[in-house]
Amino acid sequence: MVTSTRKLWTLVAPTLAMILPSNANADTVASAKQQRAAAAALVAATPAAQRSELLQPFTDTARSNWHYTPRTRAGVPFKSMSAGQRDAAQRLLAVALSDHGLDTVRAVFALEVALREIESSSFRDPENYAFAIYGAPREDAPWGWRIEGHHLSLHFTLNGDQVVSTLPQFIGANPAEVPSDGSNGPRKGQRALKDEEDRAFKLLESLSPEQRKVAIIAAQPFGDILTRNAAKVEALAQSGVKFSELDRAQQAQLLRVIDAFATIVEPTLAEQRLARVRAGGFDAIRFSWIGAQSRGKPYYYRLQGPQFLIELDNSGSNHIHSVWRDFNGDWGRDVLGEHYRNASGTEHKH
Repeated sequence: MVTSTRKLWTLVAPTLAMILPSNANADTVASAKQQRAAAAALVAATPAAQRSELLQPFTDTARSNWHYTPRTRAGVPFKSMSAGQRDAAQRLLAVALSDHGLDTVRAVFALEVALREIESSSFRDPENYAFAIYGAPREDAPWGWRIEGHHLSLHFTLNGDQVVSTLPQFIGANPAEVPSDGSNGPRKGQRALKDEEDRAFKLLESLSPEQRKVAIIAAQPFGDILTRNAAKVEALAQSGVKFSELDRAQQAQLLRVIDAFATIVEPTLAEQRLARVRAGGFDAIRFSWIGAQSRGKPYYYRLQGPQFLIELDNSGSNHIHSVWRDFNGDWGRDVLGEHYRNASGTEHKH
């Protein structure tokens, strides 16, 4: 999904109120109902003996135990599902993600086939992506769900009839560009994170020499995203070129980079993400670059605002890790924290 130029110019209009739209929460009601129904269908399709694997405790410790490497993880993977479970799991993905997001996730799955052929190894498994539901998908209590596997970790947190968070979001790609046709996998030249790369390079290329001196903060990338799989992240160094130092066309291009990450989820949830970016104010957003200034070589970039951080690392030249984090809102911590404070001293329990 590509956000229109008109919408992007609306985002940068100086008269835009830097607050969440009054209907930002109401817009997630339909999505929350669809996700709850789809998650309940997955639970119903799961045999009783397997439900303890699918249903995990709704605790901060359990939900924030995440990673993007191949490992044993909570939940039920595709490879252990019946046809009915697979259909329900695919439905849950379909109601939460955009068409673009679904294509991206499927591309990540397919890259496991590419790696299997490149490495001549059975270790890579496109069906080793696990669904976990935290709490119970019900209307009267917070709950959440996750899909996770190699190079993919997507998290959704709901409370009542609202989706309160769709972060963290981790998506990786190895190879970032498929080097050759495989017998069963993706074709030569396919790129799972094409927009996330190309839009950032276009922004970099638009910078003047003076702006590049500010934006490029080091010669060599770090080998990975700086925040790794941290349970809680803090703002990184305030380095790079500021949004307020860009001209209008550059500002619009910076927002197109953010849009590439935001639109993995379905449109109302993407707008919820963008509303939070707006709420923090544009002028303080910084764009930082490290490493090569052309594709196929090691590079890293990040976008950081008062409330969010987006990192993309390609230290391996053809191996990408990308993440979107919210300093206070990962797993809905800010909203749910207020929820629990308001419930304190009442009969309301979880």
